[in-house]
Amino acid sequence: MLCSCHKEPNAQNDIKEITHIIAQQQKDWNNNDLKGFMEAYHQTDSLFFYSGAQLKTGWTSTLDSYKKNYPDASHTGELTFTIAKIHPINQDSYFVMGEYMLKRTVGDAKGTFMIIFKRIDGKWKIIADSSC
Repeated sequence: MLCSCHKEPNAQNDIKEITHIIAQQQKDWNNNDLKGFMEAYHQTDSLFFYSGAQLKTGWTSTLDSYKKNYPDASHTGELTFTIAKIHPINQDSYFVMGEYMLKRTVGDAKGTFMIIFKRIDGKWKIIADSSC
């Protein structure tokens, strides 16, 4: 009899883990912790972020853009994510579609997003994000 320590993918567990990551992002954002928020993203130059009719490539440029557009708590405000759909692309990738709402003193903002999570070295990371 052979035993394997390799864990088979389980969609229910995957969705639970991804949902937890998104909830942690919301907490980090609401604590004005943009670097913590960015921990969900794959820290690579091949990260894609599309927003405001601009395509950013790379983790550092995405973080820099967040810092520029959300310089303090009055701009980050209170974020709420509403997830509409989490769907597998394959056993190591999922897309997530939803809405975001920012309540803030400089004016509220809302929109939609679609992000792609990929399992990299056993951890779920965002590899692409389109927010509008």
